[in-house]
Amino acid sequence: MYALVSIDKIQLPAGSVVRLPATWQEYQRLCEQRGDGSIPRIKYRDGEVLLMSPLPVHGRDAHLIANIVVTLLDHDDKEYDAFTPVTMTLPEESGIEPDYCFYIDNWQAVSGKKRIDWRQDPPPDLVIEIDVTSYSDVEDYLPYRVPEVWLFKKQQLLIYQLQGSNYQLQTQSRYFPGLDLHSVIAQCVQIAYQRNTSAAIRHLKQQLNNS
Repeated sequence: MYALVSIDKIQLPAGSVVRLPATWQEYQRLCEQRGDGSIPRIKYRDGEVLLMSPLPVHGRDAHLIANIVVTLLDHDDKEYDAFTPVTMTLPEESGIEPDYCFYIDNWQAVSGKKRIDWRQDPPPDLVIEIDVTSYSDVEDYLPYRVPEVWLFKKQQLLIYQLQGSNYQLQTQSRYFPGLDLHSVIAQCVQIAYQRNTSAAIRHLKQQLNNS
């Protein structure tokens, strides 16, 4: 399959990334053309559009990392809300689609809402991005002031926290202080790839219950 991007059709081979100059209006037309689907993923920034067709590993890793977050939040009896897929937009400035986003501290601000106004409502507290094709960029979340972004790249977790006007790499998450997330996720990834995601999550739950 070859890449094709036109007014009438978008066709991308799995794992491909296409970068095109575009206006905000052209970005909106591409989103409308895609309809309710989530493929390809479409990003707008700095007068250009990036389109990406995920590989199967992308979805599997996103599902695994999100399930780890849910398991940890449930174990800590924390209330939260989660969204996927979701499109975050600031008109004429930015359009981005995180793999998963979690409202933890601010879940009440979006409770029951069917639409989120990214200019007025608070951003997600935690965003998860799986980077298989170098499509993801933590700086894309600066306009939204997302407090924490997890970038899972080359089977490793990178934790970025908003510090002033920039994201800084951290060793721990503000939402799971004291927990060695890198070891937790590395072990879950190993089990998931040797067996499956459900086995990895069951193992994590057993560890948490025994701790």
